[in-house]
Amino acid sequence: MRSDIVPGAVFPDYELSDHAGKRRKLSALQGPDPMVLILGRGSYCPKDRRQHEGLVQLHRELEVAYCRLLTITTDNITDTNEFRTGVDAHWPFLSDPRRVVQKDLDIAEYTDPAHNPMIPHTLVLEPGLIIYTIYIGYWFFGRPTVEDLRQDLRAVLKKCRPDWDITSSELKTAWKEGRKELFYPYGKSYVQTISEED
Repeated sequence: MRSDIVPGAVFPDYELSDHAGKRRKLSALQGPDPMVLILGRGSYCPKDRRQHEGLVQLHRELEVAYCRLLTITTDNITDTNEFRTGVDAHWPFLSDPRRVVQKDLDIAEYTDPAHNPMIPHTLVLEPGLIIYTIYIGYWFFGRPTVEDLRQDLRAVLKKCRPDWDITSSELKTAWKEGRKELFYPYGKSYVQTISEED
């Protein structure tokens, strides 16, 4: 991994085609929320499939926690779509057969020249694509468990949600004063937040 890709740094805002062929930027997919980003080998890898099967249940939690999930692989769009469907995922998968991400981040898995995938990584990103945690998943148990991700997201949410602890006297006073911008959805209507979702 490039030496500048570390916790606290901003992750590159790549633009790639999603599983349906639509061009998407990471920042637009993240919106104002924390995000778990999977950089995977692809549909051929049983470790990737097992990891994603585990993420399906977590994704249901992420939706109600206002967090995002995104997968990028070196598969072509057809294989990307089949991978997504095959694990019953309902979050965006991005296709990078030109290996833009792999080359830019210097994460070619040199031990597998036949497939030329990325070395698997899982990143937890704060809003603004700020890196919170990086997991290296060359070995399956280097990948985070669902519980690891819950703990990381709890820490990120405590940092980025001003209304994390609504029992504080300051927030109670703000609510009484009508200062709703301090409470989710932070100055937007719920309709606006729904229309911004994927």
